[in-house]
Amino acid sequence: MLLVLSEEHKEHLTFLSKVDAAGKLSVPVETVQHGVEALMYLVSQSSKHMLSEVDFVDSLLTLEFGDEHNQSLLQMYLQHRSEIRAILSLVPPSLPAYHNLEWRLDVQLASRALRRQAVPALTTKLHLTHGPGSGTDVRGRVLRLDLGTLLHLISILEGALRASKSTHARRILRNIK
Repeated sequence: MLLVLSEEHKEHLTFLSKVDAAGKLSVPVETVQHGVEALMYLVSQSSKHMLSEVDFVDSLLTLEFGDEHNQSLLQMYLQHRSEIRAILSLVPPSLPAYHNLEWRLDVQLASRALRRQAVPALTTKLHLTHGPGSGTDVRGRVLRLDLGTLLHLISILEGALRASKSTHARRILRNIK
């Protein structure tokens, strides 16, 4: 498996090979920070996917580093791969969590073409917390649902609720604890 880097990551990593050692002191702080972050991303993603030596070096070929750079990055990756995997296993996934829900029901009763109609729409603003701990970073997501989508969403959520109350789900939950 090859690691595919975005163009932004490639740009940040190529800075490492373009600037010589003496010239690196006159580089802006943001450029160095982006280079280090891109290097951390490369090594952490490679460790996460357990890339072999060949796959890691093949992933570096798109960066067009010299053989010396490739070998030093490979040695760094091989030395620290197990430590990085251990650290990544300790970090819980940062999934968003429910914080609050605001909603509003809008009903269009008439228009110029149709005088008697009722078109309901539900506008919701879902507030989610992101990051470790509670209330670190609250962001709102606005959703506008028509009646058909709302009924479908209700049926899906009711099905998930029924499934969570099944004996199979309870048995799995009991084994997890």
